[in-house]
Amino acid sequence: MPQRSQNRRAKTAAYSHGRRAEMSFIITRSDLLAPQKEQVDALMPYLQQVLRDALGSSGRDVRLGNIRCVSAKRGWWTKQVKDEIWERGAGGWMVGKVNVGKSNLFECVFPKGGQDRIMGQNDSTFKRPAHVTIGISRSQVAAERSQNRPSSEADARIEDSLLPPAQPELKFPVMPIVSHLPGTTASPIRIPFGNGKGELVDLPGLARGSLEDHVLESYRANLVMRQRVRAKQFVIKPSQSLLISGLIRITPSTPGVTVLAYPFVPLSAHVTSTDKAIAMHTQTRPTQVPTVARPEIGPKMGLAGSFRLQWDVTKQRAGPLTSSSAAARSTQTLPFAVFSTDILIEGCGWIELVAQVRKKDIQSTIGGQGHPVVEVWSPNGDYIAARRPMNAWLLGKPKAVAGRRFRQRRSMKGVKKSWKIALRHRSP
Repeated sequence: MPQRSQNRRAKTAAYSHGRRAEMSFIITRSDLLAPQKEQVDALMPYLQQVLRDALGSSGRDVRLGNIRCVSAKRGWWTKQVKDEIWERGAGGWMVGKVNVGKSNLFECVFPKGGQDRIMGQNDSTFKRPAHVTIGISRSQVAAERSQNRPSSEADARIEDSLLPPAQPELKFPVMPIVSHLPGTTASPIRIPFGNGKGELVDLPGLARGSLEDHVLESYRANLVMRQRVRAKQFVIKPSQSLLISGLIRITPSTPGVTVLAYPFVPLSAHVTSTDKAIAMHTQTRPTQVPTVARPEIGPKMGLAGSFRLQWDVTKQRAGPLTSSSAAARSTQTLPFAVFSTDILIEGCGWIELVAQVRKKDIQSTIGGQGHPVVEVWSPNGDYIAARRPMNAWLLGKPKAVAGRRFRQRRSMKGVKKSWKIALRHRSP
């Protein structure tokens, strides 16, 4: 579906086969990104840039003003989406992968009590707009048959339709079942609103990768992030690796570089030597470290790729050196640079990687592209990708609490000795 370009004369909507089609990108569960709504709102430019990267060359000239970042759990921006659904009318389709919160969002943004929203109109005077077509119901088929009209056309429309028949409109209908188990919405669910003004359709989730097939059945429900993760900082020194519950292994391949890792995943992490990590990851040695991997997938572990920490985050990570309220130094004058990237685990979360490199080491390499490189190993070498860093650790890191200051105690050195001398002088 073509998107509106950045040309100010570009059309706001496009018609296809006589119908107007619009598409909006809705990012659900935004409360998993940052603890406060203002912080999530500040991430909108970053989210737009990530979407441009995902769209490839076609996303360079796209305006992307149709992005909504909502949270059904916290109620962030759900009212605005509900009002847009009501004003637009017609058919609204919710498309996305499994376990992204479509059914939960459906319940929050569906315009309940839609008939009461119609101001100055009642059931007898309200007419559906001419361009709105929300499908045919069984009652319409029965009406056609009662009027002695050929019903073959109506029957064919129902048989050829990919949607079930429309439900009777209620002010407060039964909403789709919300569950963390994938596949809860087995078929499309159509619920009309506004006395025929439109309908909202909840579609089954698109299948993800089969990462859960390599996880023990008792831990598969833990792969889905249900609440914001407070990531801990792990220091990966040279000749060390990071293990994520025995399922994912991250090994820095650039010598002499220390990498900081912040796993935003609902799984446990462990840093150990690379030799032990390889043995535990391939299941060639017994270990007491908790793992969620199935016992027979050790030989299936493969290289998912070598990823460069290519995005410069020196200004965000340098602290008071680049702060305008402190040293206010330019990043060009600093003798070091900080690079970062986010390693994505499909359907699970991401791991923020950060490394500091001396600039003379970068300039000594060919072309000055001496970015740190990490190798990521996963089942069958799949389910891994990389994106520009979000700096989520800086958004939700623990706040430093200043200790209480007390008056310095008097030094007791030699006090006892001075007391003894004073007692001697007093004695006759």
